Amino acid sequence: MDRSATAVWQGGIKDGKGALTTETGVLSNTPYSFSARFENGAGTNPEELVAAGHAGCFTMDLSGRLERAKMVAENIQTKATVTLDKGEKGFSVTRIHLEVIAKIPNVDESAFQTAVRQAKENCPISRLLNTEITVSARVE
Repeated sequence: MDRSATAVWQGGIKDGKGALTTETGVLSNTPYSFSARFENGAGTNPEELVAAGHAGCFTMDLSGRLERAKMVAENIQTKATVTLDKGEKGFSVTRIHLEVIAKIPNVDESAFQTAVRQAKENCPISRLLNTEITVSARVE
């Protein structure tokens, strides 16, 4: 299975602008720019998209693990925060924090935390990323 997206950029790094399009069309000429990445400009940026992908991947993985443990979640909300820092070699994603809030009837807290840890370690996007990943999780 392959998935694709296209980026188009026009101009220099600071004054240029770009657009992102996914094969599904969910993103279609979605703007991104230097100001959206490093300031508070309009549009998206690569780190925000990584955060969305990681949050989605982790949440789906967690849902499957909970279901196999006989705990079907009514709702799982995951916020992924990607940290971009400038170091000696330039900018790098230095960490990602996943904040999870789940609503699960008849939850086994220990089994829930085990599923969270396993999802963090094993979802495909976690395995892709070469950075520190932390998670905090609670059940409402």
